[in-house]
Amino acid sequence: MLGTHSCGLGIIHALARNGIPVIAIHYDDKDMGYKSRYVKESIFAPHPGKCEKQFIAFLLNCANRFEGSLLLPANDATLVAVSHHKKLLERFFIVGCTDWEITRLFIEKQNTYALAEKVGVPTPKTIYPQSVDDVVRFSKTIQYPILVKPCQGHLYIEIFRKKMTKVFNQEQLIAAFQQAANAGLEVMIQEYIPGDASQGVNYNSYSINNEVLVEFTARKIRSSPPETGSPCVLLSNHIPEVIQPGRKILQAMGFYGFSCTEFKQDPRDGVYKLMEVNGRHNLSTSLAVRCGINFPLIHYDHLMQAKLPSGSDFHTDIYWTDIFRDIPFSLTYLRSHKYSLKKFINPYLHTHVDAIVDKDDLKPFWKRLTGLIRSKF
Repeated sequence: MLGTHSCGLGIIHALARNGIPVIAIHYDDKDMGYKSRYVKESIFAPHPGKCEKQFIAFLLNCANRFEGSLLLPANDATLVAVSHHKKLLERFFIVGCTDWEITRLFIEKQNTYALAEKVGVPTPKTIYPQSVDDVVRFSKTIQYPILVKPCQGHLYIEIFRKKMTKVFNQEQLIAAFQQAANAGLEVMIQEYIPGDASQGVNYNSYSINNEVLVEFTARKIRSSPPETGSPCVLLSNHIPEVIQPGRKILQAMGFYGFSCTEFKQDPRDGVYKLMEVNGRHNLSTSLAVRCGINFPLIHYDHLMQAKLPSGSDFHTDIYWTDIFRDIPFSLTYLRSHKYSLKKFINPYLHTHVDAIVDKDDLKPFWKRLTGLIRSKF
C-alpha cells in the first residue's frame, strides 16, 4: 500500500479483512492509515512528489524483502511516481497502475478533456491560458463565476490545499492564474456548472482488455469545502445516465484496472458532464465495499491470482461519510436555506460507513483527531 491517508485506509480494510497482509508505506505525517491494527508493518518513505528518484530507489530497496508483492498506489503522488517507473518496478513487483502513456491521459486534465471532446463525452467549456493576456481575452467568453482548475490536481492540492479556485471577476481570475504560475503550475479556466454537490456522481469501475467488467455508482451529497471540494458525504445509487459516457472515456484511454470517473449534471440542459477521471482507488473506497463490491480485493485477485471479476449488483441507499471533513463546514450548510439540521445529520442516522471512524479499528481515528488538534495550536 503506497500512501495511507483516507483512501489508503479504505484499501487497507478492504484487503486485510479478507486475509491479505498489508505493508503500509507512508510519507505524510498527516496520514492515519498506517496506524491501523490491520497493517502488518508500516514503513516511512521519501515523498514521491518532492523526491521521486529517492522514492523509487526506496521501493527498489524494499524488493529485498517484498519481491513479487503488489504495489498499489493510493493517491496521485504515488501513482505518478510509480507509473513513471513502472517498467523498472515490474522487474520486482506486480504494479497496480496503468503505464504512463495512459496515466498522462487522466493526470494531465487537458489531455482528458481533449480526448472526451474527440469521442463525444460532454464536458464543461474549458480553455488553457498561457499568459495573462490569454486570461483577459478568455475571461470575456465565459460568464462568471468561473473555475480556475489545475491541469495536474495533486500538485495544486499539495501547494494550495484545495482542488480549485472559484472566481467572480476578472481581477480574481488574474490573481488566481498568477498565483498558480508563480508556483510553476499550469491551470485551465472552466465554466462553472451551477448547483450543489448533489448533482455530482461517481462512476467506479474495473476494466480488463478495454472492457468494463464491474461498475458502481454513487451520488455526491456534500463536498468539503462546498461546491469546490472533494466529497465528504455520498449515497450509493443506480445512476444509469453515466454508464455509457463513463465506459466511452475509459475505452478511449485504453484504461485498465480500477478507476473513479466523476460527472456533474448540468441543470441548464440535464446532461451529465465529465469532470475528471481518477485512475486509482478513491476516497470513498469503503462505500462500494459496504455495498457489496470490494474493488481493492477485485484488483488484488485479478493481478495476483489471475481471477476475473464479474457482476455489478450492489446495495443502494447506503451513505459514506467523512466526519472529519464534513463537520468543519456544517455551519456553511446549515446557513443555507436548503439545509436543516435534520437533513444534515440524516446520513449519520441511516446505514452508513465512515472514511475513518471504525469501531473495530480506532487507532486511525485517534491519529486523525490528535493531528487536527495539534494543527490548531
